[in-house]
Amino acid sequence: MLVLSVITSAVAPGLALLTYFYLKDKYDQEPLHMVIKVFLLGLLIVFPVMIIQRGLMLGLNGGPYVNSFLISAGVEECLKWFVLYHMIYNHTEFDEPYDGILYAVAISLGFATIENVMYAWYSQASIGAMFLRALLPVSGHAMFGIIMGYHMGRAKFSQGIRTRSILLISLLLPWLWHGIYDFILTTTANYWIWFIIPLMAVLWYGGMGKVTRANNRSPFRFLNREEEVNL
Repeated sequence: MLVLSVITSAVAPGLALLTYFYLKDKYDQEPLHMVIKVFLLGLLIVFPVMIIQRGLMLGLNGGPYVNSFLISAGVEECLKWFVLYHMIYNHTEFDEPYDGILYAVAISLGFATIENVMYAWYSQASIGAMFLRALLPVSGHAMFGIIMGYHMGRAKFSQGIRTRSILLISLLLPWLWHGIYDFILTTTANYWIWFIIPLMAVLWYGGMGKVTRANNRSPFRFLNREEEVNL
């Protein structure tokens, strides 16, 4: 029973956050099967991430900068971005800016969920430890996903030559924030919480602002208003 409780506590945060951001899609909700598919892709990319990270750790003389920004944040965000770009970016269901956020959050939470399950299984973590992980790494991955998806949505619906530069931003910004997050955890010893809490507050505040702005750019927003007027 204890093992089941810990595993449930590992899975529940990711599913709860995914449900929350799915319901934040105000104007044209995505097919649920597409969101689940991308979530499952997030589960699967954990394994190539682990292989690449292991190879880099064997081949590089690590330090806090290398471990945080390259081996951890760099590999994880690059693979998430790669999958999103090649499987979702040109998909017909990606038809409004908020969709970028939803799909990026889905793949990020899929990754965070399997990572959480593996942590719970191998470390035999307590319920309290899993609650802390729900507040920090799981929601952190969701915030990195919002940043990635917001700018990917901007790139998808932008005009002209800016598309490539915005796509690059959609990779670099979550990479940077993720690296900062990991760098704080690896270098601040027993007082990391004094840095992580303000960082998470900034990420959540900025993330929810991006959710609002992405919804406000939806082309379906105006269609819905016209339907209300016609009624």
